[in-house]
Amino acid sequence: MNIPKEQSLFCAKCNSHTEHKLKLFKPGKARTLSWGTRQNERKHKAGYGGKAEFTATVKKQNKKPTFIAECGVCGMKKYKVIPKRMKKVELKSKA
Repeated sequence: MNIPKEQSLFCAKCNSHTEHKLKLFKPGKARTLSWGTRQNERKHKAGYGGKAEFTATVKKQNKKPTFIAECGVCGMKKYKVIPKRMKKVELKSKA
């Protein structure tokens, strides 16, 4: 799906609709010392605990695209999520 790079969205700081630049959101690196990671390592570590198998979970094939919208006037950033699942998203200029 083609989505314009610049959209007129509401900015809470400016309290009006302004031009926003959209950028695709990419999550950062997962924390190695987070509770879930430590729990997973504890479950699957080597030793006499026997074989702990991973539960078979079916992952969804596509995600809801998340963008970071930056206000052109004040520079405030906010998330913009399109509430539909899609496999491919492209940011296109208006031209």
